[in-house]
Order: sequence, then structure tokens, then C-alpha cells
Amino acid sequence: MASAASTLSWSSSSWPQRFAGNTNEATKLSDRRTGLVVVAQKKAKKARTIILKEDITDLGKKGQLLSVKAGYYRNYLLPLGKAQIVTPLLLKEMKVEEERIEAEKIRVKEEAEQLARIFETVGGFKVKRKGGKGKLIFGSVTPQDLVDIIKAQLNREVDKRIVSLPDIREIGEYIAELKLHPEVTAKVRVIVSAN
Repeated sequence: MASAASTLSWSSSSWPQRFAGNTNEATKLSDRRTGLVVVAQKKAKKARTIILKEDITDLGKKGQLLSVKAGYYRNYLLPLGKAQIVTPLLLKEMKVEEERIEAEKIRVKEEAEQLARIFETVGGFKVKRKGGKGKLIFGSVTPQDLVDIIKAQLNREVDKRIVSLPDIREIGEYIAELKLHPEVTAKVRVIVSAN
């Protein structure tokens, strides 16, 4: 066993003599060294793709896809239940939910357009006020007055906050706007007359 160990170990003086005359063996040794590839371990992911379950200031809105640092997700968002890691199943559910919401938005807009057509086909809403000198009336016509008249004539509930009226203090015909939807506005005639 001692002889096997001695044959395997080379002394520093015998190594150059062994390869001095034979360059072919030296190139084989260098080929073996270049063939050795060191594979490093991959770095851990430092970012996570998540979906927010609720609005978070300075980060995003509910349902938004974000990429955040792993520690922030693991130590803050996950324990408080404010976010969830994105999975293919979750992405599919999100897509279905977005389609449902989009269909609902289209339905609401179409209803608002129908209501706008109804308001615009009505000739005008007549408001009676106590008359003063000439064309002046006592008081003014308010959005609540118009809402009450719409409810009486059409049996439709309208919020007074969507009614935009000019300053009405005289007898005459005016145009009021009803903002039924962010993209749909109905213009109605308001006819003010004296008692």
C-alpha cells in the first residue's frame, strides 16, 4: 500500500522531467483542465409576481399584478393577507372576472343610453313658480325640483347630484344636463312658467 501511494504522488522535481520530452501528454493534460466546467448554484429569486387582494397605498390597487421583493411579500403582504402569489389558475380566474366586469360595464352603459333617450324624447319638464316683476320668479329652480318632477312624470328615481342646472331665476326655457354615466349625458328641457 505504501508503494501505491508513492506511485501516485509526484515530487516537484520529477514532474517537469516526466513531461519535458513529450509535449503530447502535456496538451492532453491541458485539454482535460479546459473541459472542466464549474456550475455555480443559481441565485435565489429576489422578486415575486403577486396579485393584490386589496388597495395598498404607494403600491397598487386591488387585482393589480405586481413584482415585489421576496422579503416584502413574505414578511408583510402574506401575513396580513394583502397579496397572493400568481399561479396559472389564478390568472385564469382573473381573466374570467375581468370579462364579467367588462360585460357589466357595457350593460350599465347601455341602460344609461336607454334612459338618456327616454329623457330626451320627453318634450320638456314644466316647472311652475310664483312670479314676480316682469319675467322674474321668486326663488330659483334647484336640481331637487327637477328630480321631483321627473319622478312625478316618468316614475324614475334620479339622484340630484347628477343634475346640472344653469342658474334659473326667470321665466323661460332652459337646458339641464343629467350625467347618467361617465360617458352618457342626457340633455333635457326645463320650461319655467309663473303661476
